[in-house]
Amino acid sequence: MFLAHVPPISCALGQSITRPLPDAILALVTPPKLRVTILALNYAPEPTGNAPYTASLAEGLADAGHTVRIITGYPHYPEWRRREGYDGWSRDELINGIRVRRLRHHVPSRPNTIQRMHMELSFGVRALCAAWGRPDVVLLVSPALFSSGLVMLRARAQRRRPAIGIWVQDIYSRGLIETGASGSRAAGMVARIESRILRSADGVVAIHERFREHIVSSLGVSRGAVAVIRNWTHLSASPTEGREAFRQKFGWENEDIVVLHAGNMGKKQGLENVINAARIAQSRQSRLRFVLMGDGNQRKHLESLAKDVGNLEFVDPLPGNEFQLALAAADVLLVNELPGVKDMAVPSKLTSYFNAGVPVLAATDQESVTSFEITASGGGIRVNAADPVALVDAAQALGQDSSAASELGARGLRFSRDTLSKSAAVDHYDVFITSLATSRSH
Repeated sequence: MFLAHVPPISCALGQSITRPLPDAILALVTPPKLRVTILALNYAPEPTGNAPYTASLAEGLADAGHTVRIITGYPHYPEWRRREGYDGWSRDELINGIRVRRLRHHVPSRPNTIQRMHMELSFGVRALCAAWGRPDVVLLVSPALFSSGLVMLRARAQRRRPAIGIWVQDIYSRGLIETGASGSRAAGMVARIESRILRSADGVVAIHERFREHIVSSLGVSRGAVAVIRNWTHLSASPTEGREAFRQKFGWENEDIVVLHAGNMGKKQGLENVINAARIAQSRQSRLRFVLMGDGNQRKHLESLAKDVGNLEFVDPLPGNEFQLALAAADVLLVNELPGVKDMAVPSKLTSYFNAGVPVLAATDQESVTSFEITASGGGIRVNAADPVALVDAAQALGQDSSAASELGARGLRFSRDTLSKSAAVDHYDVFITSLATSRSH
């Protein structure tokens, strides 16, 4: 906290002195620190998806002086099973100085639309009855949309109602359409629910400009209520040593062009395209080696499809430093999406990819948010979704042109440092929650 002073007061002897402002006046010029409760289905130690950002934001707000409390679920993502050691009905933890209250909820083994809704509602019902403290601001993370809707009812019904913000990481209604998970009638119903929930909040954070445009134009939220705050690089600087040792550990030869896809293996990733690409590369006797690292509800299906593919391997999720080493040790970092996936989400892996200083190859539609990010960063190239021949050709070209690959990697790293810094994002969230609290107090 800075020390504010009144202007110098001249003395008879020609000297000047300064006097600290009284506490009552200091309170007027120093933003008050807030009690913030964040309700999110996912949190650390989950390694991918929304969880790393939620944990990073909680720690950043706490470092800024706010009192932060987390209400979350039991770790289950991306493997879609409750993490070992997390038993009982609820539990309290202290993670990096943050008070975390975990609530047990349904975890579907086959996470289709209905089962995901069951999971979110089961968490939402638990969160309704949890102790929130006496927050000045409640920040909801969507997904989970339906649990956020339930929590919204309680927040708005409280006598001393806190300010309510929603942090939109994925747009539900677009996801149903773009992945083909439901028909237009069901997607329309979800869009109406999503619109109602977002319009009920005091403020909304969208993680991308494209999200804001959809939230305003299609979901009817006032433009003035929507702030754009990008997700950030939540990892430390990429390691500069250990790359060769890591490649040797995993059997990646110096001549191999390692194309690594890290993160969730779900439906919207469309990773069958990568298996088809690996088959093509194998038939050409190429040195391309495709690696799918992570977990997800499609992993077993993908493993069964790839049994006869010798140049494709699956790697379990790796802890922090090893994860970063894997990214740095690869030659190409891959984002793969289903055709038609355009506006539903910004792949969280991109912030980690750019931070690694390795060129990114995106197999995605030309009009997608991912394509927009590749262009904005200058850190990679794009090929069409579901075109395995184009994927192979582009990966081969990147692997054989070290100069171009280095330039793309350097551009991505600059974009990460200049645009995706955690400090800038936390500062924006500090302003966001403070403005919400201030608006509620008047």
